[in-house]
Amino acid sequence: MKVLLPSPLASYTARQREVEAEGATLAELLADLDRRYPGLRFRVIDEQDAIRPHIKIFVNRVQAPSIAQLLGPADEVLVVAALSGG
Repeated sequence: MKVLLPSPLASYTARQREVEAEGATLAELLADLDRRYPGLRFRVIDEQDAIRPHIKIFVNRVQAPSIAQLLGPADEVLVVAALSGG
């Protein structure tokens, strides 16, 4: 399925902001992304397997509450990173 990534994570994907991955849940999708692009999962998920506070993940434009979110083969996943600064 199609996964859209924010610019800060594109350094893991050879500057690609749209990639393909597979999984029946967000957890499986993120594991697949990490196999393809090592280190990417840790930037999105913390040590307790929770979505990091500055990251939001949307499945078909609806925010996913956790990585247990079920996915279908035609779903679109969007990862958004909050901006910060001063």
